[in-house]
Amino acid sequence: MSECYGEYFIENGKILDCNKFSDEYVMQGTSLYEVIRIIDSVPVFLERHLDRLDNSAKLANKKLWMSKKNIKDAILELIKANKTNEGNIKIIFNYGNVERENNNTFLVYFIEHHYPSAEQYSLGVPAILCFKERSNPNAKIINNNFRSETDEKIKSSNSYEAILVDRNNYITEGSRSNIFMVKDNCVITAPLEAVLPGITREIIIEICKKEEINFFEKNVSFNQISDLDALFITGTSPKILPISKVDDFVFKSSTNIIVQSIMRHYNRIIEEYIKENKK
Repeated sequence: MSECYGEYFIENGKILDCNKFSDEYVMQGTSLYEVIRIIDSVPVFLERHLDRLDNSAKLANKKLWMSKKNIKDAILELIKANKTNEGNIKIIFNYGNVERENNNTFLVYFIEHHYPSAEQYSLGVPAILCFKERSNPNAKIINNNFRSETDEKIKSSNSYEAILVDRNNYITEGSRSNIFMVKDNCVITAPLEAVLPGITREIIIEICKKEEINFFEKNVSFNQISDLDALFITGTSPKILPISKVDDFVFKSSTNIIVQSIMRHYNRIIEEYIKENKK
């Protein structure tokens, strides 16, 4: 089943029917990508996403052949063509053959989204530990084997997310999110060099600094999980989502004062962004 969702997608500047989309676009070669949430027809935090895409290209020793303005125009064109003002859009720069530049493909398309329910925000979601790590965590590069393996573990355990643990037994990030921990009114997350530089992650850190919430980037062993007061997931789709359980350890993350405060500030920032960018 194709991950292209909706009626139309864009391939190298052309609007095409989704039934013409081929998953081989992203199964071959190297694909740099971003997933951007659309709320009220506004691509939320678009500038930050495009900056990260540019950074991924540099880390992968690739070059983006389109300007940020052209990428933005393509996203807005797709929103208009699909007459959809909510959802997730995926943009891909696929390098099918480094020796043939004309074999490179630029794609923009809607993907099926799954946002947490009000109950999940209120009660939190279960997670599991997964002893895996990314080969290049700072770059957003499609790795289908990694995705399928972690997705299977999440599904078989009836969990929402898998928390990755590296070879040194440190908690790094989620399989498709960043992870934050709370201990004694301090917010903790893994050092940047060990994780994907998430957009939401970046904003959470800014909130902590502005609101004078104690914050540290440091390594935390998975053996220290039982000592934590709360954990939460951050990402494009979940926004900020409390974790209720990690394996057999139970947490009251959704009622933690620090977590609740950060959630309120983040939602306000999104509302302000949409208001400023709504045409």
